[in-house]
Amino acid sequence: MDRLSALKSIAAQASRGELSFPTNVDATLKLQRALNEPDCHTEMAARLVQAEPLLAARTVAIANSVAYNRAGHDVTNVRAAVQRVGFRTLGALAASVIVRQLASEIIDPGLRAKADALWIHSAHVAALAQVIARRVSFVDPETALFAGIVHEVGGFYLLSRAGDFPGLLDDASGDSAAEWIEHGEVAIGRGVLLKLGVPVPVMGAIEALWNGMRALPPETLGDTLLLAKDLAPFPSPLHTRPGATTLDSAATIDFTIGEGTLAQVLAESAGEVKSLTAALL
Repeated sequence: MDRLSALKSIAAQASRGELSFPTNVDATLKLQRALNEPDCHTEMAARLVQAEPLLAARTVAIANSVAYNRAGHDVTNVRAAVQRVGFRTLGALAASVIVRQLASEIIDPGLRAKADALWIHSAHVAALAQVIARRVSFVDPETALFAGIVHEVGGFYLLSRAGDFPGLLDDASGDSAAEWIEHGEVAIGRGVLLKLGVPVPVMGAIEALWNGMRALPPETLGDTLLLAKDLAPFPSPLHTRPGATTLDSAATIDFTIGEGTLAQVLAESAGEVKSLTAALL
């Protein structure tokens, strides 16, 4: 099967909701749904999180990051961490575990390296999106964090399937770039996002990211996500959007925000971004 046929086949399956997830993803999805139940309280959430070691460790790490620990008082247990970060951030962290689990069964070293690089990229985008949302675009920071975590989930799914389709993730160029956008990023990404129950506003922001349309200064969640992606110091190892800002030119992006500039905001928030990224990794 050639590359385009493979992309179309996976995209068609994704559109029908016929997705092949590792067993541990299904378990974490159930945990995520339980956390979203109206009657889920702090004690129950802490017990659920403790049952998933990776999520428990990540929750405590996030709670102790600069973004959530402004007073400098570290927490040492899951219950206190859940209380500090809140249920919305907890949902984003559960999503981060799911995203990583999608690539958990990759054996090929090259694909594994791409999955690791894609998560490094996603973690930086998520941390930057939260800061940009809070200090520049004034959209909800927790939603921006979540959107950054899941914006490449279709790429993780493709990496998890690439072992069955040799050549699937060869670099796209020329006419094949449009094929990647249509069948890879959009069709497969949309199918995986729907399967994971990603809220409509976040879906819309990621769709805007795929379209590559952005306002400066950023005004919407989509603008926020796209700016964070362009500013991320580690690019996606998968296909880059046609006309996307290169890292060199992204470093020159600046504009006035209130009495300061984007560059000043990023400089002031560098420690926060670094701490949040490290916690996600």
